[in-house]
Amino acid sequence: DMNVTKKYWEERDMEVTSALASKKIKMLEEQKIRLLELENTSKIYIRAEGECTEPPVYDYEATKEELRRIEESIRKIKHAVNVFNTTTFLESVGLYIDEALVEMNMLNRRKETLKAMSNRLPKERVNQVYTRSNPAVEYRYVNYDIDEVKKDFEACCQRIFDIQIALDTANQTMWFEVEV
Repeated sequence: DMNVTKKYWEERDMEVTSALASKKIKMLEEQKIRLLELENTSKIYIRAEGECTEPPVYDYEATKEELRRIEESIRKIKHAVNVFNTTTFLESVGLYIDEALVEMNMLNRRKETLKAMSNRLPKERVNQVYTRSNPAVEYRYVNYDIDEVKKDFEACCQRIFDIQIALDTANQTMWFEVEV
């Protein structure tokens, strides 16, 4: 609930966790979208000649200032998160948060390769249809130890799990200051 987050954010006097900072950024991005949509519908209007209708309420300077304030807040919060990520060491995995995020990305890609390799049969038939033009039966063979790949796949999954738990714990429990 954004109202709870907003109230909590204000009560914490700009001390946040990464999880709370992320929610605040989302709330600010939603405010920015709403403001831009409101500006888009209010900055121009159509009136027939001789018609006496009031233009929609729109203040360019006030809108510009509010957009500047929102974007500055987003920038400062993201900077504080980046500083936190580069200076907070996760003992349990032996990495700084920014390193852990990069490693998670690499491990997830490697996991997909290992998964595909571990699901291969040692020998599989290539051409399923026997024809006169190609009477030879061809087979595809793996050129690696499937059991070793399965062990590496499991180790990769475990490392991803360990890093994710360390990141989740840090993101939910470690507080840092944001200058807004």
